Amino acid sequence: MNKLEVLYEDNHVIVVVKPCNILSQADVTGDMDMLTLIKAYLKEKYHKPGNVYLGLVHRLDRPVGGIMVFAKTSKAAARLSKQVQKHELEKQYYAIICGRMKEKKGEFCDYLKKVSNGNTVVVSAYDPEGKEAKLSYQVVKEKDSYSLVRIQLLTGRHHQIRVQFASRGYPLLGDRRYGGIPAEQLSLYSYHLAFFHPVSKEKLIFEKKPCGKVWLPFFFRE
Repeated sequence: MNKLEVLYEDNHVIVVVKPCNILSQADVTGDMDMLTLIKAYLKEKYHKPGNVYLGLVHRLDRPVGGIMVFAKTSKAAARLSKQVQKHELEKQYYAIICGRMKEKKGEFCDYLKKVSNGNTVVVSAYDPEGKEAKLSYQVVKEKDSYSLVRIQLLTGRHHQIRVQFASRGYPLLGDRRYGGIPAEQLSLYSYHLAFFHPVSKEKLIFEKKPCGKVWLPFFFRE
């Protein structure tokens, strides 16, 4: 992959852009992941001889690109994790969906449940195993039979955006798992991240436009 793209760094946190198709953290595949990449970056930059601490605060699915924050101390990790639990860490996404929505602005609320294969989620009626999933959305632009949608997550569930839109007949472009039209990449990108600095308490806001062929009809190169 290309050189790590760092948007912000101090003694407590580091904010980076995760490319699509890179893991947030290591799994059984042994493929490269963001935790390992950032630890290597910090080890080299600061000439650290031993292990480097880096706390994973939140995740993005492997095919999803966008902005992530990692903690450089255990205290920062604990305070940022508390913001995640209290829904104070703001995450907004762009997605390209297949189709044009009748309602151009609204909110989805469902209960999501993992199926037996462990990596697919379905919308289900309320039951003890289901988890509540909420998001708000706004259609930004329409082109041909596709729509660019801006999404704010109100909860953070596995595959939440992908399955909530697909369940309503609007799968994401490139999302074969949930019925989307094949494309070069999954058209879901975490473009906006905001949180309170774990020490100074200052609100930090970061934004990054998605890039790649699937996004070109909606985001033209500057």
